[in-house]
Amino acid sequence: MIIKSLVDYYERLAAQGKVPAFGLTQEKIGYCILLDRDGKMRDVIGLFDPNDKKSKWIMLTVPASFKRSGTAPPPFFLWDKTAFVLGVEHKKDSDVPTLNARSHAVFKALHLERLADTTDEGLVALRKFIEEWIPGQWQQCEPLVKHGSAIFGANVVFRIDGEQQYIHERPAAQELIKRYSATDDSPLGMCLVSGETRPIARLHPAIKGVWGAQSSGASIVSFNLDAFDSYGKDRGANAPVSVHAAFAYTTVLNYLLLRDPHHRQCVQIGDASVVFWAEAKSQEEQEAAEDFFSREFEPRYSEPGAVAKVQSALGLVAEGRGIKDLNALLDPASRIFVLGLSPNASRLSVRFWFTERLDVFKKRLEDHYDDLSIKPTPWKTPPNQWRLLLSIAAQDKTENISSWMAGSLARSILSGQHYPRSLSSSVISRIRSDGQVTGMRVAICKAALSRNRRLKPKKYPTEVPVSFDPDNREPGYLLGRLFATLESIQEVALGEVNSSIKDRYYASASAVPQRVFRLLLNGVVHHVSRGKKGPKRNLIISLDLQMREILFLMDGNFPAALLVEQQSWFALGYYHQYQLCFNSGTKKDDAENGPDEDTENEQ
Repeated sequence: MIIKSLVDYYERLAAQGKVPAFGLTQEKIGYCILLDRDGKMRDVIGLFDPNDKKSKWIMLTVPASFKRSGTAPPPFFLWDKTAFVLGVEHKKDSDVPTLNARSHAVFKALHLERLADTTDEGLVALRKFIEEWIPGQWQQCEPLVKHGSAIFGANVVFRIDGEQQYIHERPAAQELIKRYSATDDSPLGMCLVSGETRPIARLHPAIKGVWGAQSSGASIVSFNLDAFDSYGKDRGANAPVSVHAAFAYTTVLNYLLLRDPHHRQCVQIGDASVVFWAEAKSQEEQEAAEDFFSREFEPRYSEPGAVAKVQSALGLVAEGRGIKDLNALLDPASRIFVLGLSPNASRLSVRFWFTERLDVFKKRLEDHYDDLSIKPTPWKTPPNQWRLLLSIAAQDKTENISSWMAGSLARSILSGQHYPRSLSSSVISRIRSDGQVTGMRVAICKAALSRNRRLKPKKYPTEVPVSFDPDNREPGYLLGRLFATLESIQEVALGEVNSSIKDRYYASASAVPQRVFRLLLNGVVHHVSRGKKGPKRNLIISLDLQMREILFLMDGNFPAALLVEQQSWFALGYYHQYQLCFNSGTKKDDAENGPDEDTENEQ
């Protein structure tokens, strides 16, 4: 199902000219070697943007690459790394470029064989260059030396001086590429994807761009040990996929996994690289569906007007408006495909796979944002998953985000099922650790409570309030309100103190309230008495009255311990009550991640 959907998407993109045809691929190319018609090196041109310090390459369509290993791996046709093309490479453990005569020898042999009978002047010039090039003399080649060691290790292509197209783009070169991409030597078999009898791929092309996987690429389908063979079948014959289908699904995956500001079909969630695409009646509807899903599933705020677009769309979603109200090109019947891939040694693991109509995903995203909704709103823009996870990561560092948690959260949002049980536990643990009861963290607790109630209303009958609810009788909610009131009384009576009751007692009060609240209620008598003698007498009286009302609602019920669910209620009650007592804008722990901070933390 996954490979079939990818192949279908490849066919649609190929018809639009967005992905390479069979026998070609897109690769990161750093330099172009400029040749004259006699095969002499005239110059070496960097293909990256010289004004961008991070730019080191551009994506070019070149003859297809493949996985290679061993002591003498085969070269690529008409392009490759400098280790093959020039016989020079820059190893990590060396400060100076070193020779690689073995790799250059196989590159030279392949090209002298394939270009032996060519009459095209571009290919003839390339053949002459390869015949005459001596790796050991690279230091006397000024066009190379001027680039320093940066060029050695990059992929290079060729071009004739005075022409615009690269040598591999010439018609004669394209004919050779087609000829040597033929699969006459591949065994015939029934393809599991198409159901047709076609040449079967022994090895599938590499998939590149999955975060944490090998930089040379990894595989979803791979058999490399005898233990994986069965009934006399080895390698790709164990799961017969045609050469064309293998090329199609890997090519489109490499396209989807591109990390480019203008390419928004891949997001990183924990260790999962998540790609998505759409199937619709027309190209315009397909692109509109992909753009909508991208903005709503993983909002980004670095683009001009992006915040307004997200807020407007989510506003319509919250009102329950139809998809056509969001964009006239959006078709509810458009189908969305979401695939999460994670590294697993030299292979890739499918973390999750979802396919639903656009309106189904729209409803699930609507539910997610409804579950998170809390008043007062602690964010300026809707939180994406990274912001949620970052709020509970140790030291606010992305590397401390649990990969399992990130994948589970994404799966919950996309499937509409319960959030992972450990999500609330993680929030509670972080609050207990650093004492920061931020709006973002409380929103996560509230979301878990809301989703549990929506999915299992009989087990969780109590309505989870978005804003302050004076009538809520949940023990945890009342205890959180009471604790916030006691803290407010202390602040008004004593002003700023070195250690507030929140700093000292929040963790224990939310876990073992019976033991802690007796101590706190004894201490508040002194605070109320002192506050009534100060300039904020009326405020103290009001807070004292509020405290007594909460105690009346509790009817003396102080549980010996609170489980995680009730601790989530405690955090929600604390947040609502504390924001009611004081203007949330004056409290530093409600200054939740703004757009600038979001941009810094995005990957």
